[in-house]
Amino acid sequence: MDIPKIINQQKIFFNSNSTKQVSLRIETLKKLKNVLKENEQELYTAIYTDFKKSEFETYLTELSLIYNELNGAIRNLKKWSKQKRVRTNLANFPAKSYIIPEPLGTVLVISAWNYPYQIALIPAISALAAGNTVVIKPSEIPNNTSIILAKIINSNFDSNYLTVIEGGVKTTTELLQQKWDKIFFTGSTPIGKIIYKAAAENLTPVTLELGGKSPTFVLADCNIKITAKRIIWAKFLNAGQTCIAPDYLLVEKSIESELLEALKKEIGNAYPNNKEVPENYVQIVNERNFNRLEQLIPIEKIYHGGEINRENRSIAPTLLYNINYDDSIMQDEIFGPILPVISFNNLEDVIGKIKEREKPLSLYVYSKNKKTIKKILHEISFGGGAINESLVHYSNPNLPFGGVGASGIGNYHSKAGFDTFTHYKSILHKTSWLEPNIKYTPFTKLKMRILKFILE
Repeated sequence: MDIPKIINQQKIFFNSNSTKQVSLRIETLKKLKNVLKENEQELYTAIYTDFKKSEFETYLTELSLIYNELNGAIRNLKKWSKQKRVRTNLANFPAKSYIIPEPLGTVLVISAWNYPYQIALIPAISALAAGNTVVIKPSEIPNNTSIILAKIINSNFDSNYLTVIEGGVKTTTELLQQKWDKIFFTGSTPIGKIIYKAAAENLTPVTLELGGKSPTFVLADCNIKITAKRIIWAKFLNAGQTCIAPDYLLVEKSIESELLEALKKEIGNAYPNNKEVPENYVQIVNERNFNRLEQLIPIEKIYHGGEINRENRSIAPTLLYNINYDDSIMQDEIFGPILPVISFNNLEDVIGKIKEREKPLSLYVYSKNKKTIKKILHEISFGGGAINESLVHYSNPNLPFGGVGASGIGNYHSKAGFDTFTHYKSILHKTSWLEPNIKYTPFTKLKMRILKFILE
């Protein structure tokens, strides 16, 4: 595959101004939705083959989010794309001022393996809506989903507008050597640093959607039954292979035993069969990640679960207790079905511990105490989160999604996604019928007094 040639063709197509037509963008987004609908069964089959993800979970966590993003962009694109009139200050009278949204150009989207459809397509949808050309580089780890994405996209869209380029590290390296107008990456923080460094060579703007250890506070006044149900769903969805999954629990000591039992009971309800991969559970994506997770489990600290099936690449939902911050499980993002529980008595101490670490992508609080909730939200820096719930903030298109610090740069979803791939061009349009002499020489004391009156 001639990567430089493809990119050059996209640049030529972009420079033809075709993508600046809002009608073409809407038509393209509608076509993408139809193409996905027509090939839904193939999408289900491919992802099940890769890591046993069911149709229900694939629709819930992948396709429904993609369709929602498409629907929102199609419905709002005309409004988003309009130039906006803004107020002109007195110093520039008489004139009018406005802002023109314009696409950045040729965009590279590098996606992750854990949600291979929506992580590839949602940023691509935003980029197309903003009027850019797009190259998608899907993760090669779930091979079948990469193949089906390439097949569906490349057989229905011109490569000079939207295309999928498959491959591994060598392909990604070659793509990063090209000059892009924008790079959007989803993945780990170490790889994000490599992307950022490569982009800096050409001063290419980047959006990095990374990860981190997302804490979950469980306070004594919470509804323990509902809290356990929601945490277990959020943690073990996709077998814990979710960047915004609750990474570990911070539980008030007074309710630790009761919560652990509630979590154990909820695991039994949701995942009754630990000997095989059930319909509502998925595999660990590959052997490398399976081995990594297996080594993270301290046998002596298992409260529940821990069963391992190497043949099926399955690790049962596992609860750990008596965990402290020095344990190996607490050093890096888990990204698997293992949930450590840390108990605490002093909230100030726990907040201080989180502040010592890298800023997390998400944070969750289960409590009814508005004062305590406000304290946690305002004292800890994190990308986004939820109160008395987990994960679901991601599904609200009105909430920009992104990290901060080591957990990411920039955000997207809906209008925020459109903004991410847009340059807002500021214009001051002056008339010719009046030209005050104040800015011209000679500079006099009178002019100085007038300037101070106007500008101060």
